[in-house]
Amino acid sequence: MKKLLIIVSSLCLLLLGACSNGSSDEAKAKQSSGKTQVIFWHAMSGDLEKTLNQIVKKYNASQDKVEVKPVFQGTYEEALTKFNTVAGTKDAPTIMQTFEVGTKYMMNTHKIQPIQKFIDQDHYDTSVWEKNIANYYKVGDKQYSMPFNSSSPVLVYNKDAFKKAGLDPNKPPKTYSELKETARKLTQKEGKRTTQYGFSILNYGWFFEELLANQGGLYVNKGNGRDGNATKATFAGEKGQRVFNLIHDMYKEGTFYNAGQNWDDMRAAFQSGKMSMFLDSSAGIRALVDNSPFEVGVANLPVPDGVKNQGVVMGGASLWMSKGEGISTKEQKAAWDFMKYLSTPKVQAKWHVESGYFATNPKAYNDPMVQREWKKYPQLKKTVDLLHQTKSTKATQGALISVFPQSRQNVVTAMESIYQGMDPVEVLKQAQEGTNFALESANR
Repeated sequence: MKKLLIIVSSLCLLLLGACSNGSSDEAKAKQSSGKTQVIFWHAMSGDLEKTLNQIVKKYNASQDKVEVKPVFQGTYEEALTKFNTVAGTKDAPTIMQTFEVGTKYMMNTHKIQPIQKFIDQDHYDTSVWEKNIANYYKVGDKQYSMPFNSSSPVLVYNKDAFKKAGLDPNKPPKTYSELKETARKLTQKEGKRTTQYGFSILNYGWFFEELLANQGGLYVNKGNGRDGNATKATFAGEKGQRVFNLIHDMYKEGTFYNAGQNWDDMRAAFQSGKMSMFLDSSAGIRALVDNSPFEVGVANLPVPDGVKNQGVVMGGASLWMSKGEGISTKEQKAAWDFMKYLSTPKVQAKWHVESGYFATNPKAYNDPMVQREWKKYPQLKKTVDLLHQTKSTKATQGALISVFPQSRQNVVTAMESIYQGMDPVEVLKQAQEGTNFALESANR
């Protein structure tokens, strides 16, 4: 097992050095005359890309000095790999969207310009941003990137199934013991075949990180990597073991559904009634409500008995500004102008309503567009209310390590091992060892 974790970590490290397809078109665009060109690499696809393109188009039409060119670069991982090959060169994008766990990696490239420089020059009031969101991308007193598409995990449940099982649909489980008991009542069988499971968690490291943080647990040492470069992972301690033991106990009991690693498969299982409770991203709530033939409920993540809920760590991504050869101060100022535009209440209202992500500017929630949407989807407002309950701590601010993708894969491997009958505490410790190996290599 340890050897496998090391191999996975090594492969992930090699991935960051992979070759890209080049970006000559973007370079040519930067050299064109007229408006200052801002190349914006992003990872938004489908309807999200359509909404983003509409926002960019409206910004470009609102003034005659800057033209932003959005360029889809695949998944977050794919986009980060491509950025790694051009960072600091004339082919680098002016703005780069990177997922939250890529924060430390971006900082370590030294090829980005922390936006704190422009915040200070412009005397920009960052209090317009949602504090619980912006804090993830702030280290010390420096804001490194601008929060953009942000989400958090929530407990999603089938209210109709609750009623059928004799449960109060307005009283979702708050603790691990309540979760277990509720899952037992929701689980249904026909002979030896389970037709409805009580609960599920996607095999994805993000959910483990969240269940750790809402207990106040740190993922790594050095203040979760915010007081200095982390040297050791700490997630396999008592708080992390509680999470893995929960999954192990419920799976062994037959109330936990192994949803695999595919988000669409997990959501389809919920919508079809295969399971009645699961953890999902707040950004997916509206689609769940639209596509479920029953009433959907939303609640806080459960916590171990006797533990106070600390809240959630931000998921999603932020926008980074490049620096280096070919990235002029004029381009950076143009990029900053666009970032400020993205943060305006009107733009954030549209983004929240059409994407399901939180508004990074809370004033957006007062927009009539949002108020109408909340009446139609009270679950969407519920996710915002839950976000505002988060207590700002080193745990909920999120861990900072450059090897987060490798570490997440180690945790996923450990989660899958539980379903194979392996000891939950032992496999979690192995995941921690794999993370320590990756940290040691990165720090060297």
